[in-house]
Amino acid sequence: MNVLIVEDEDLAVRKLQKLVAEVDPTLSIAGVTASIEDTVDWLEKHQTTNAPDLIFMDIELADGQSFEIFERVNVQSTVIFTTSYDEYALQAFKVNSIDYLLKPIQKEDLQRSLKKFRDLRGNGPAAETPALNLDKLLRELQLGQQPKDYRKRFLVRQGQRLLSVETSEISYFFTDERFSFFRTHNNQKFLVDYTLDELADSLDPSNFYRINRSVIVTHRSVDQMQPYFGNRLALTLRPGFDKEAIVSREKVTEFKKWMGK
Repeated sequence: MNVLIVEDEDLAVRKLQKLVAEVDPTLSIAGVTASIEDTVDWLEKHQTTNAPDLIFMDIELADGQSFEIFERVNVQSTVIFTTSYDEYALQAFKVNSIDYLLKPIQKEDLQRSLKKFRDLRGNGPAAETPALNLDKLLRELQLGQQPKDYRKRFLVRQGQRLLSVETSEISYFFTDERFSFFRTHNNQKFLVDYTLDELADSLDPSNFYRINRSVIVTHRSVDQMQPYFGNRLALTLRPGFDKEAIVSREKVTEFKKWMGK
């Protein structure tokens, strides 16, 4: 069976591909797309040939929320969303979804979702998937809305030593090629074995804000804010950051509110 992966984090794609290969080697990755535009184009080109039986779809993509895909193209495939407990979960089940996986995705959760997919497929075409139990979903959402235990520290390596760094010591997180790092307020840089998606989900949103696909900042890290073309904001971070720190257009209003809290 053919699988399409819709995900804009390269590391998350590789991890999911590896998990899929381990859990069910009979599944074939037919394609990987990273945006709404790419996904719509891919699905339109493959509607009659090589159409995916199953789609793993991240909800938050670089150019918006993936629900827009269903408004622009007729998606016949069954969908398993990769997401977190948030305001998008209910909307996810209004389309062709049979399940959703919380990031970081665990092997046993993927096994459960694929079993559900195969069980339903055995009872008829994927398009005839029965309606999900909304009451059960609401109960799960209520559990997910309980106070969350956010990360308080990270265990990192410094030479031959392991250090425990408090999140209060961290100025910002960023990606460099396929790796994730954080820089402390006293300008120390450490590698962390998490994607930005995983980090954003584990950090307290009152203290950390993801301004784009590659950077998560703290209030203290923002030294200056300046208007940037395309209705975006350019940030100057402290300690100094040798890449651009641009607040994406769709996040500018929310970011300003967060900075003012």
